[in-house]
Amino acid sequence: MNKVKLNVLGISYSQTQTGAYALVLGEENGQHRIPIIVGAYEAQAIAIQLEGLNPPRPMTHDLFVNFARAFKIELTEVIIYKLEEGIFYSRLICNDGTNTLTIDSRTSDAIALALRFKCPIYTTPEIIEKAGIILEPTEKEKTIEKEKTIEKEKQEVEKQELKTPPAEEVDELKLMTLEELNAALEKAIEEEAYERASLIRDEIKKRNKKK
Repeated sequence: MNKVKLNVLGISYSQTQTGAYALVLGEENGQHRIPIIVGAYEAQAIAIQLEGLNPPRPMTHDLFVNFARAFKIELTEVIIYKLEEGIFYSRLICNDGTNTLTIDSRTSDAIALALRFKCPIYTTPEIIEKAGIILEPTEKEKTIEKEKTIEKEKQEVEKQELKTPPAEEVDELKLMTLEELNAALEKAIEEEAYERASLIRDEIKKRNKKK
């Protein structure tokens, strides 16, 4: 089965169903978003994990995790495999180190558990095609993307600056004799100043070509 990896983007109050919440999953290597309506309890279980909060007593999903790990069972992945009449169906893929077991689950519970086990969430290309929507990026997303672009450009400039030696250093080498250059090269190598050593070496090569 072809699988598409999803990330949990967030959860918000549903604008269409009273007392319900919209869980938004995003295609990891694409722009599709899948909104899933979940109940208040499941929304709370997911939100607590997203916020990194630790309730004073374990909730039901935490109890499931503790119970599973007590018997050395791990949830390795969650697969949202079917969409029928607006309902998403999911499977939990579990492993005890020897055997792999598939368990049917409500999607809201599956996501809450995936967050706790820190395992990947997948769906199928067919569900992406059927339920996925492409949203315009929010102002926050635009800002984050812009900051990434600026940071990337800054890093490129810094790399270029490292590659381009200061003009005064190049001029200094041009004024030195070949004997002085060789001595300076040995000193630069001894001091592990390899960038300067590279410049001196290049200048020596230029002088030798002119001979």
